[in-house]
Order: sequence, then C-alpha cells, then structure tokens
Amino acid sequence: MNKLNRQQLQIAGAASGQSPYKHDADAANDPNQNDAPVTVLQIGEGNFLRGFFDWMVHESRKQGLFRGGVAVTQPRPSGKPKIDALNGQDRLYTLVIRGLDNGEPVERREIVSVFAEAFDPYGEWERMIGLAVSPDLRFVVSNTTEAGIVYRPEALTEGEPIVSFPGKIAYLLYRRYLAFDGAADRGLLFLPCELLERNGDALQESVLKYAADWGLPEAFREWVTTANRFLNSLVDRIVAGYPDQEQAEAWFTEWGYRDDLLCVAEPYHLWAIEGEPELDELLPFASAGLNVVWTDSLEPYRERKVRILNGAHTLMTPLGILSGVEHVRELMEHETLGAFVKSTVRDEIIPSLPYPQEEMEAYANEVFDRYLNPFVRHRLYDIAMNSVSKFKVRLLPSLEHYARKGERIPDGLAKGLAALLRYYRVKKEGTEYRGTAFDGRSYAVRDDAEALETLAAAWGEAERTGESPEETARRLLASEKLWGQDLSQWPGLAAQVAQAWAEWTEEERT
Repeated sequence: MNKLNRQQLQIAGAASGQSPYKHDADAANDPNQNDAPVTVLQIGEGNFLRGFFDWMVHESRKQGLFRGGVAVTQPRPSGKPKIDALNGQDRLYTLVIRGLDNGEPVERREIVSVFAEAFDPYGEWERMIGLAVSPDLRFVVSNTTEAGIVYRPEALTEGEPIVSFPGKIAYLLYRRYLAFDGAADRGLLFLPCELLERNGDALQESVLKYAADWGLPEAFREWVTTANRFLNSLVDRIVAGYPDQEQAEAWFTEWGYRDDLLCVAEPYHLWAIEGEPELDELLPFASAGLNVVWTDSLEPYRERKVRILNGAHTLMTPLGILSGVEHVRELMEHETLGAFVKSTVRDEIIPSLPYPQEEMEAYANEVFDRYLNPFVRHRLYDIAMNSVSKFKVRLLPSLEHYARKGERIPDGLAKGLAALLRYYRVKKEGTEYRGTAFDGRSYAVRDDAEALETLAAAWGEAERTGESPEETARRLLASEKLWGQDLSQWPGLAAQVAQAWAEWTEEERT
C-alpha cells in the first residue's frame, strides 16, 4: 500500500465524481494550490497546529476566501524527522475530525494540502532568511509550547542559525527591515498559539530584548513595535494526533493509502484573538464559518480555558503516567483517578476563578464530556511534554489563590504538584532523562534541558544524602529556577507533598 501523496488527491476526486474538496472547480480556489505564494511562516510542525490552524487555512481555501501557502519549520532541531516525513508525503497529511457534535457522532476526513514548503531551518538557515524577506509573507503562526517564548541570552553569529524562537524572530525581522528599508507596510502579523498569558506581548518583549542584546539600531526596534502586530490569542481544541494502530490500519485499508502523519481532532474548536474584527478581512477564518472570535479582551476566555481544560490535563497527566494509564478517556473513566480530577476542578480550581461559579461549572462539564469523547484517544505522554512550564501557567495560579489568602493548599492541588515532582524523579540515561512508574516501568521525560538537569540533580542529591521526603519536597519547592518563586514558604505544602509520596510508595510496595 502506497503512502499518501499528491496522486491521492486525484484518486479521491475520481472516486467521488467531484473535487475531493467539495467546492468550485475553479483552479484559483483549489486548496491544492502548488503555485500559491507563501504568505504564512509556521514555526511548529506538531499535531496541534496541523489539526487547528492548518485545518482553518484549508477550510478557508476550500471556500476561496484565502489564497496563500504555508511554509512550515520546526522550532527545535529534534523536530527534523517530522519535517522529513512531511516532505516524504508531498507535504500532505490526513486529518480526521471525529467526535460528538451537538450530541451526534461525526467523522470527517480531509486531506490537508496547505504546505507549500517544509524545511529544517537549522540545516537551511539561508532559506529561512529568504522567506523572511519575501514580499509575499504576511503572517507568522507558532506553537513552540509555553517554554518556547522564553528569553535566554544567545550570541548572534552571522550565518549560524539561532536556537531560540524569539531570537529567530528578532533576527528575521531585522533582515526584513533591512530588505525593505524599514517600510511601514512591510511588517508582519504574529499569531502565537502558545498557551501563555498574553502570548503576543511576551513574544514582542523577548524579540526586543534580543534586538537590544545584539545592538541592533533603535530605528529597527521602533519598527518592530509600530509596523508589526503581535496579537494575543487563545486556542482551544483537543488534537489527539495519531490514533491507536488498530484504528489507523482499518482506515488505511479503507482509504487505500498509508499516512504516517495521520492526525485526529475533535469537532470543537475555538480561537479567540485580541484584535479588531476588521482583521478577518486578512485572515478570513470567521468568514469561513469557523469559531474564531475577534475580541477586545481575552481574559475570560483565557482563564477558564487555561485553568480548567488545560489545568485538568496537567493535573491528570503525571499521575496517570505513573499509574500506567495511557489516554485521557481511560483516566476519566478510571474510578479513582477520574473522580480525583473532577473533584479537584469543581471544588478547588473553579472556586479560585473570579467568574460566576455556575458558568464555570457548566464549562467544566462540557470539558469532561470532551475528555470522554469515544472517538479520540489523547495520549497522556503527548500532553506531558514540558509539564513544569505548563504547571506554572495552568495550575500554579490556582495554588497561589489559596496561598495569598493564607490558606492551606487544598489536597487535590497539592497531590497534583506531588505527582508532577514524582514524575520528574529522573536520571539521565544516554541522551534521555528517564523516570520510573509505580509498577517499575521506565518512561522518557521531555522538557527544557535546564529544568531536567535541576530536577535530576535534586533527586540525585536526595538519594545520596538519604534526607527525608519532606526535606526533599521542601528543597524542590524552594527552587526559583523551576517556579519563579519559593513555594517552600507556603505553610504545610512540603508535608502534603511528602505525604502523597509516602502513600504512593506504600502502593508500590503492595
């Protein structure tokens, strides 16, 4: 059986007696636009953007509302295999939207063909620069996880790729500024999808820090702020990625081709973007009937989504992996773990939010229904990447709500923090950091290198010195490198964490 390639587009159309995209046959509107100019630079090759932003571009192109292609690159060198896989499939992939829509089961398949280019910026840095100075480029979209929009001092060496995401943007914007003589109409529109509060503002701030570090002209820094737009945005869709192998093989047999980049997403989607509604003329997603909201304030959307939906994900993931659970739905159906997540959200997270409790409870119930989607198998291991930075954004504000009031941290949130730290009880093995689940199985942990080094060193020190669990907990909680503050000062928290570890250790023994 052949892998997905451009011939499949013609096969799909012939089999149905119409265009595989079910729209006008007008070639100018066909989403398989090989000659479309690259108007979007996408930094992020992973499942989420392919099941969210790229699908939105695809839907808009189907309706003839958006003409332009996407150039996709990976933010980290480790992402090159995914770029290679995309090129191996003519930059195509299949998206299956599967789940419940207004209580009715739906399953839709799309072959998404929006990528005009896919390349490794670390191996083709000049190509990246060439794209940055293209007059056709209008938008930059990114998903580098919360850890991606972080300022870390980095030297600028001419001809060498820049590692950090905001550092890349600073340099690429400078090259664009030079290429167009600082023209005010040549700025770009940035749409960061990282789950970081005011992500557009954070990206701009980091870009300006690199520009200052490198001694770039003041006129350039002014152009960054006046000619470019860094929009704060919030994304909401569960993109589970590759399904279980049995389901994948059944689909491949049905479709007549294989797709190593097959991606599954739920029907629900929301993109709230802080900007004037007129911007939909440039990026016509709302006009295409998609749930894209242009708003003057993201805060209500952001807080409920990050603290409840994403917070519950980060709450369940370490404990689920340690307990041998593989998927979100499996965990939510687990008698003990599912009840733990629901009670922590309802009784501890929702009361920490400054919004009407009934509205938040209704949203939480909707989230739990989405988690129980019978058609999506969302792997906890996929959610687990960069869990320390995710915890800081998604769950730490709920803990802080109680700490600021001088109250004891509620048991569910304390247990979630204890599970996170236990999940990161890791040792370096070769190039990987690995931990051990309750049943003795080993797992790899993916996170920022500095965070992994800090955690591995702390656990190693605990093992060498034989200190008590509460002393270890207090030392880990005191790390401002990890949390940006000293959590060990919060009354009783170290003891709560140590108690949870002791309970799990007892379970391991029995």
